[in-house]
Amino acid sequence: MSELRYGENPHQSAELFRDMRVPIEGTLVAAKQLQGKALSYNNIMDADAALACVHQFDEACCVIVKHANPCGVACADDIGEAWRKAFDCDPVSAFGGIIALNRTLDAANAAQILDAQFVEVLIAPTVTEAACEVLKRSKNLRVLEVGNHEPGERGREYRRVSGGMLIQDADTVHLEEDALQVATVRAPSTTELRDLKFAFKVVAAVKSNAIVLAQGLSTVGIGGGQPNRVTSARIAEIRAQELGIETRGAVLASDAFFPFRDTVDAAANMGVTAIIQPGGSVRDKESIEAANEHEMAMVFTGRRHFRH
Repeated sequence: MSELRYGENPHQSAELFRDMRVPIEGTLVAAKQLQGKALSYNNIMDADAALACVHQFDEACCVIVKHANPCGVACADDIGEAWRKAFDCDPVSAFGGIIALNRTLDAANAAQILDAQFVEVLIAPTVTEAACEVLKRSKNLRVLEVGNHEPGERGREYRRVSGGMLIQDADTVHLEEDALQVATVRAPSTTELRDLKFAFKVVAAVKSNAIVLAQGLSTVGIGGGQPNRVTSARIAEIRAQELGIETRGAVLASDAFFPFRDTVDAAANMGVTAIIQPGGSVRDKESIEAANEHEMAMVFTGRRHFRH
């Protein structure tokens, strides 16, 4: 157990406990803080959300989180390019964000991050000594070295409710090829399928109702935390438009099924060419028909990923 600076708000006290049943390697509890102020409750919540998302990817990946939601996620051939793509997804929201990398942070990449944005917490499996020297330029920046992630179950999640506690298995995304069902006349291209899988891993990390637009293994627009799915889709489009990011040719991921065809029609108006969603609605046929009308590909995963 360790005491934190404060909880969600400065007037709330908070502590961090280790779950002895969960492998510690690659987790926040195992993290070595190399510099910066003590962590707060919100820092840890955001950092855990970023880590959980970045651990979904084998490719070099960067996840930028703000208030528990990803605002930019990208994969690339190297971690520096992954960060640049993730940052370009939403530079405004990235200000004061939490950055998680799944590759070693070196001095060159540390410098480009500090030159471009203000960061609250920076997380990497390992940080080189030269990178540590660069990062000292920002003395309040919290730098966490978490070690290499060992794939496996994330254990149980605990949440207090009035008069008791909710406990559940932590959510993970498993996209097996034979479990994916092409529901439309047109099947996704190889490039579309790659982006669809990427987007579906990201959408599981976004607050429900969640929509993610992606292209080239990079998020284009993210909408979440709304009481209906079509509003989340419109927010994702608005964020892309505000930043001058093209949505035409992008793919769309939804964390749960479409209760109506309206989100499919909205996606078509954005220029989306392919959709991935769990399926399972009594109105799936309407969504499939809408996708066929727009000559879009649609893939069902058979598993939803709500995040409340």
